[in-house]
Amino acid sequence: MTLLRPRARRIPLNAAAVLTVLVCLFPVYWMISTAFKPSRDIQTADPKLFPRTWTLDHFRTAVQADGFELFWRNSVLVTLSAILLALLVAIGSAYAVARMRWKGRRQFMLMVFIAQMAPWESLIIPVYIISRDTDMLDRLPTLTLVYFMVTLPFSIVVLRGFIATIPPELEEAAQVDGCTRTGAFRRVALPLLAPGLMATSLFGFITAWNEFAYANFLIIKHQDSRTLPVWLSSFQNTFGTDWGATMAASTLFALPALAVFLLLQRHVTSGFAAGAVKG
Repeated sequence: MTLLRPRARRIPLNAAAVLTVLVCLFPVYWMISTAFKPSRDIQTADPKLFPRTWTLDHFRTAVQADGFELFWRNSVLVTLSAILLALLVAIGSAYAVARMRWKGRRQFMLMVFIAQMAPWESLIIPVYIISRDTDMLDRLPTLTLVYFMVTLPFSIVVLRGFIATIPPELEEAAQVDGCTRTGAFRRVALPLLAPGLMATSLFGFITAWNEFAYANFLIIKHQDSRTLPVWLSSFQNTFGTDWGATMAASTLFALPALAVFLLLQRHVTSGFAAGAVKG
């Protein structure tokens, strides 16, 4: 009886967890299943939970759509460039805050937290005005800088906490053996930062890959500079939205983020946890 009581108490919690997972995953399932349904089964008064027949026509429509390869390349280029820039700057900033003592360090971290809390949407108009006045509208480097700006505060916060968990004696021992401070960090601390780098990279990838508002707002005239999220809104015809092609394109769009998560998932939990332990 003693062993059964804790198990009985966990039943409602487990049931609530299962229900939450089902509610969160159902829209994803509906998107994927709709992508494989024939058009006649999508817009029907009697929708089925499981497709009665399967088709790949919607995926062919999505892949053969104008701009698919170009916008795919634009999204990959902008996302990877923003992540690399954010990691390079965040590593230096996080190391300076975690290891060094200098005037204004606390104020710097306060500004980083404020920047992290600021809603992205509130910055669209200032970013647009700056881009317009500097002749940077309709350019991929502008999107890269915007996504770099959005992901940088979070990267600094996570990497700062992660660096704080690495004993400084390891770097001091390397310096005693003849390494410079930079060499000691590169040879000793940087390899230990792998989980934190993976966690911040995943966050940056998902953020930049899925972003729509800035990509739609800053790329106006030059359609060839748009990214995949904007491309998803192009499946329109004279009869309205082509929901089958839209769902197929959304499925293809979600695959890279899913692949990156599956590759990095072992490092994500430890990276986020370590980044929140010390500061």
